[in-house]
Amino acid sequence: MNRFKTMDSDAFRQHGYALIDWLADYYQRVESLPVLAQTEPGAIRAQLPPQPPLQGEAFEQIMADVERIILPGITHWQSPNFFAFFPANSSPPAVLGELLSAGLGVQGMLWATSPACTELETQVLDWVVELMGLPQRFRSDSDGGGVLQDSASSAVLCALLAARERATAGVMNRQGGRHGLIAYASDQAHSSIEKAVGIAGIGRDNVRLIASDTQQAMNPEALAQQIQADRAAGLQPFWVNATLGTTSSLAFDPLPAIARICQEHQLWLHVDAAMAGSAAVCPEFRHWQQGLEQADSYCFNPHKWLLTNFDCSCFYVADRQALINALSILPDYLRNRATESGEVIDYRDWQIPLGRRFRALKLWFVIRHYGISGLQQHIRRHVELAHQLARWIEADPDFELAAPVPLNLVCFRHRRGDVFNHTLLERVNASGALYLTHTRLNERYTLRLCIGQPHTTICHVEAAWHTLQATAEQLNDDR
Repeated sequence: MNRFKTMDSDAFRQHGYALIDWLADYYQRVESLPVLAQTEPGAIRAQLPPQPPLQGEAFEQIMADVERIILPGITHWQSPNFFAFFPANSSPPAVLGELLSAGLGVQGMLWATSPACTELETQVLDWVVELMGLPQRFRSDSDGGGVLQDSASSAVLCALLAARERATAGVMNRQGGRHGLIAYASDQAHSSIEKAVGIAGIGRDNVRLIASDTQQAMNPEALAQQIQADRAAGLQPFWVNATLGTTSSLAFDPLPAIARICQEHQLWLHVDAAMAGSAAVCPEFRHWQQGLEQADSYCFNPHKWLLTNFDCSCFYVADRQALINALSILPDYLRNRATESGEVIDYRDWQIPLGRRFRALKLWFVIRHYGISGLQQHIRRHVELAHQLARWIEADPDFELAAPVPLNLVCFRHRRGDVFNHTLLERVNASGALYLTHTRLNERYTLRLCIGQPHTTICHVEAAWHTLQATAEQLNDDR
């Protein structure tokens, strides 16, 4: 009879060292790899055996297949030439924090199941309040507090549920039904909002997408008019999302005006700053947060632009009890003395799932390793690179900026029109030299170049710009 193939401490140490060496080498060579995976659909699966192995295999063989099969199918988000979508930062301190979390194998659903998991998270999230200049009402020593979610999508769902239960006095949780509830967001807001209202039972037809202005920001007058119209129709407005840094163009909704409207109508105000929120580590980028002191909830993702690998989303509420009331269920098997004392936080009541990982370790490692000054340098460098690229675009008669450049996202287009820009994007991405994505602004096809990877320098941005110019010239010649 075959024995169970275990990995003892000596083997774990040996293979762990080898894996860290592989990752260190990967970070050194990632710049030389095609940024966008150069594989066809199904190519990876075709190289994998149809059945799992009957007997355990050597770790060296597994890593050989990582190199041979997996790596060619990776789009390299950590490449300094990755300019698509949004940053997905990773860094050695974060990776080591993640490794420690995985090794400890903590299940942090209750304070009692690992007190350090809960208390470190509470403290780190209080640190982040100070680090980012957030309102004091989000600290744990107030009526509110913070929790680490997996993503801003989960944060927006939790905010919706808390607002739903507050608006219906808990009836929705007990009895179901929609109660004519209406939610509001900009037409530039993230798609996770429409997804969340569907999951929360509000109904996607009951989210109003408010028109944005010429700067792609929500029009507060249009918001106020729509709320009045819905009230007149016998509906119940209950929740508003304001975005600080939209996905398409990094537009900032006018938070003070939106907050005043929410206060007037007693609506829950959720503020989504998924990527741009990280910029608030620098005091000069905090002016967009004016009005945040009136928000009921707020989230941003350190796993986008703050050197912390996915998943790690900071979610804050001004009234923790509203969140707990919406999400808490306490079966007998979870009852314990600490919970019943009321002196501890049980983060299972602050999220959708019961179980939770020790996410705070990696954010703690990152903040302690880089410090405030290091994180500020990281952000400021990317903003300056984006501004330099914007200056080059403005100086080129063939290209034009499509939106303001407040931080690290540059939206631009070639003057030859939508078809030309679409072809330009496909040709550049197919080269493997860089990777960027697109959006539509004012009904026009627009290229997006987002700068945020830890190892991106002026040399990479300049090379990307030259590639875009040269490819555009080649397309002109082909025509």
